[in-house]
Amino acid sequence: MTTIRLMWRSNRKCPLSTLPCIPGTTGHQNILMDSKDGKRPYFRWNKTTPHRHVTGTRASPGQPGGPVMNDLSKALTGPVYKAYEKKLRADVLANPRPHHVAIIMDGNRRFAQEIGLTTANGHQMGRNKLEEVLEWCLDLEIRVLTVYAFSTENLTRASDEVEGLMDLFAKNFRVLGDDERVHRHKIRARVLGQIEFLPDRVQEAIRYAQERTKDHDRYQFNVAVAYGGREEIVQAVKSIASCVKRGELAVDDIDQRTVSEYLYTSDIPDPDLILRTSGEERVSNFLLWQLAYAELYFADVYWPGFRKTDFLRALRSYQMRKRRYGT
Repeated sequence: MTTIRLMWRSNRKCPLSTLPCIPGTTGHQNILMDSKDGKRPYFRWNKTTPHRHVTGTRASPGQPGGPVMNDLSKALTGPVYKAYEKKLRADVLANPRPHHVAIIMDGNRRFAQEIGLTTANGHQMGRNKLEEVLEWCLDLEIRVLTVYAFSTENLTRASDEVEGLMDLFAKNFRVLGDDERVHRHKIRARVLGQIEFLPDRVQEAIRYAQERTKDHDRYQFNVAVAYGGREEIVQAVKSIASCVKRGELAVDDIDQRTVSEYLYTSDIPDPDLILRTSGEERVSNFLLWQLAYAELYFADVYWPGFRKTDFLRALRSYQMRKRRYGT
């Protein structure tokens, strides 16, 4: 048997509602979810605490968590939570939504670490969350979604982590190209970045997804892989300089539109809203040129724990702002 004690702690990022099961481990396990008053209930696995607890059978090591955590998850994400989500959705649908949302998907590794999983598990959960978010965008008719999946700086991470991510990309870009929902909703898939830095198997999978969806025109799904905002601008400047050198472009004719035309996103509208998870408040070299007039929103939750209510709150925040261009 195991004991769970309910305590209060703020500023945590692993909502209980996002966890289908908890791996059995020794020691403490921290699982969290937003409360009504803005704090987060803090659940700690604790074998010895004698008061204010509920009990249930704990799974053996390596097996999914027992019925206690599942029951708590159901209770906390039941009718009241669904009613709140429904209300938020109605509010968002009643007002103009952003045409283009860009997301910095941050927190896979920290999420996994906090619940006792491996980094590879965290990235897989992040991949699954991205699929959910794409469904949310379809539901809310957000026409363009761009996500930051892998930066050029990420290439310097541990080789086993990078190799695992490459396997995920190679597999899932092919899955994307064959997904019935992608073709039913006419979603065009694009990859932004220096794909020549990626393994051949990933490049081939990217080409497969892009070729299979190139004629779709209802939605756009852009994945930034081996991407860096500064490098994107450098490459654009080099291309423009080459055109000037060949006499194809006059220096006096270069303006903001010219630069935009030489970026990876030349035929994609600039983002209206840039959202980052994990609580970090920086843009990390993402769409540096394109975000000039975007609204920024920082969600204090790790990417795999990002819920539809979190997404709806971000959209509602965007709708409540008065967008200004300039100072």
